[in-house]
Amino acid sequence: MKTGHIYNGDCIKVMREHIKDENIDLIYADPPYNLSGKSLNLINNKTGGPFYKMNEDWDTWDYNEYVEFTENWLKEAWRVLKSNGSLYVSCTYHNIGEIIFLAKKIGFRLNNIITWYKTNAMPNITKRTFTHSTEYVCWFVKGNKWKFNYEELKKINPNKRKDGKPKQMRDFLNFIEMPIVQGKERIKGENGRAIHPTQKPEKLLEIIIIASSNEGDIVLDPFFGTGTTGVVAERLNRKWIGIEINEKFIKVAKNRIYGGIGHA
Repeated sequence: MKTGHIYNGDCIKVMREHIKDENIDLIYADPPYNLSGKSLNLINNKTGGPFYKMNEDWDTWDYNEYVEFTENWLKEAWRVLKSNGSLYVSCTYHNIGEIIFLAKKIGFRLNNIITWYKTNAMPNITKRTFTHSTEYVCWFVKGNKWKFNYEELKKINPNKRKDGKPKQMRDFLNFIEMPIVQGKERIKGENGRAIHPTQKPEKLLEIIIIASSNEGDIVLDPFFGTGTTGVVAERLNRKWIGIEINEKFIKVAKNRIYGGIGHA
């Protein structure tokens, strides 16, 4: 098992072949949501820049195959996590039911569901549903001695008491207001479009990594994408392991982490 390394391949196979039982302190996973479909372009969208509906081959599954894949990678996550480890899974209403049901079936305990309110979410074009302006992060734990660095989290709470001291966490962690990644933090290709359709904010990963790991711990991301987990883990003095099947994303991640270029 190598830390500070991106493995290229299917996460289930890589975990089985390279990571021994109970070696990982924290897993952050942003798996496929299985929501790709017909394309939709909103080039002149004003809320968060041009919008293109996600339409990726790697996010289009037969439902039964998706459930089987989800259960299998969750089983590997359970196996490699330490007995006091945490698993955070990003999801939407499309797949949160399957994630929770299967994780509980395997043995995980659901500790919290963080709601991420996207302040620059895509506007409601169809006017046939409520606006989809939230995503979720399910926090699962293995065992009863999980890490939760409450005092460290209080330090990064942007909301302060009247005297300027840190506040309790009720107004920050359970419901997080944060824009979809944009500006300099967004990794874009030569065509000006986002390279990865679901790039997560570094601030979101900072909260997760501070909450459930200590310096020197190993953080695993089995769906590494463009490397946000690795970028933040390096900054916070954690070891990390990335797994990514898409070579294009790996190239971008290596440039961000190893190239010293910061944000592309």
